[in-house]
Amino acid sequence: MNILMISATFPYPPTRGGTQVRTFNLLKHLQQHHAVTLLTLRSPDVSEEEVAALREQVSELAIFSRPPALSESSGWGGKLERFGNFLIGGTPPSVLANYVPEAQSWIEQAVAANRFDAITCEHSVNEIYVRSQWKARLPTVVNIHSSVYGTCKNQLETGTSEQVGRDRLNLPLLYRYEQKYCRKFSSIVVTTADDRQQMQVFHPHAAITVIPNGVDLEQFPCRTLDPGGQRLVFIGAMDNRPNIDAAQFLSLEVFPIVRQKYPNAELALVGARPVAAVLALGDRPGITVAGQVPSMVEPLHRATVCVVPMRTGFGIKNKTLEAMAAGIPVVGSDRGLEGLAVDAPLRALRANQVEEYVSAISRLFEDAALRAQLSRSGRSLIEQDYTWAQAGQQYEAVIRNSRPYEA
Repeated sequence: MNILMISATFPYPPTRGGTQVRTFNLLKHLQQHHAVTLLTLRSPDVSEEEVAALREQVSELAIFSRPPALSESSGWGGKLERFGNFLIGGTPPSVLANYVPEAQSWIEQAVAANRFDAITCEHSVNEIYVRSQWKARLPTVVNIHSSVYGTCKNQLETGTSEQVGRDRLNLPLLYRYEQKYCRKFSSIVVTTADDRQQMQVFHPHAAITVIPNGVDLEQFPCRTLDPGGQRLVFIGAMDNRPNIDAAQFLSLEVFPIVRQKYPNAELALVGARPVAAVLALGDRPGITVAGQVPSMVEPLHRATVCVVPMRTGFGIKNKTLEAMAAGIPVVGSDRGLEGLAVDAPLRALRANQVEEYVSAISRLFEDAALRAQLSRSGRSLIEQDYTWAQAGQQYEAVIRNSRPYEA
């Protein structure tokens, strides 16, 4: 098959974030059996070496310049204008910010020339490039990394919204938007059962497939030695709002109580692009902000426990999968463990309230046998169900089995 993959996010290197790693690994699998053309946008921080490396992974790379970021200096006038456009046009500003007319024209010409047998959108933000009528002539697949409506609703419910007033206004518009774009596609792919349930509300008769993220088991080998001690780690891109909230919650509400019980306890916050609010956490006793590292494996292997205290952010979490693959005992929230069967048999400890985190972390600090159990069972789960090879095979099957049809 000739497959067009659309990804406004430049998916290389795959270590940059969750969107990149999912897109790159699915692309890598499809290219083994099909001719993949990737259409993507390039921001100024993407190097020529990265472009060259990505070009080697595909049959064709169609690359366009990313538009300048939306300016926040336009004040209330600009905000009102963007909200008005969203209200009338139905497309969120965050989606319009990734729209390049030249890329749209390129896609339109390619579809008109029957160049492709299928089109995939890697992340829902790319839906803007796909016309509803195209599903009558070729399969179109939207790979939804997480529901934008569900995420906004969750942030409001958990008190983690950055701008409550804005999000309350946006919530019904996001519902309308997501309901509308879901109906444009032949098939829908999501990462968790929660998102499938949400998408079925929007489009009850849609073909929806759950394909979780995976792990490269060679990049995340299981540790051979338990370091013991009282070292916690939280990993993730530290400019991502759900990760910022999790880092602050862990550092300001959970860790001080842990350190009262264990004065030598340490917490490492590891991940690229830490914002000022995260960097400030490094001034607190026992906390280190490591920022970007060459490989997440080393800080994971050094840790006694990996904590995934997400309070918002839908979808399966790469950070959780990677920690379990590396053999690190995990304490996570419902959001941090979303989509994973970890309670029976026991593969991770679940916590949502401060006292639950302190109790779970204390158990693992003091019980080497429990740490060993979670290390083995967590790694086994990843090997069985969460490799990129498995995810790629499932994604390929969705594309093969998707059929064009009249709306």
